[in-house]
Amino acid sequence: MNNIFVGNLGHDATEQDIRAIFAKHGIVERFRLMTDRETGQPRGFAFVEMTDDADAEKAIAALNGAELNGRPINVNAARPQLYRNSGNGSFRAKKDVAAAPAENAGAPDTAKQGQS
Repeated sequence: MNNIFVGNLGHDATEQDIRAIFAKHGIVERFRLMTDRETGQPRGFAFVEMTDDADAEKAIAALNGAELNGRPINVNAARPQLYRNSGNGSFRAKKDVAAAPAENAGAPDTAKQGQS
């Protein structure tokens, strides 16, 4: 199965619209229209999975730059998600805490100055 990224979608684009244009090139196995967690509004991109890799490649070549509801869409092979920040900065905070002693090595400890 081939995962395809579909971007630059208008907020009026529906699953039926997107499935219809991909179905011309092969069988659509899965579809996910990404929405905002808080508002439920479409975020302007989706993922389509097709059962046959050759059909997916044909769909990418045919549909990249094609218009859907008056907008040119971006269609590419989806890249795997390598890292996802949870949004609360926890990953960054852990990294900064671990790096903090090395960054301040050799620097005077200002908290202890003046406490004699």
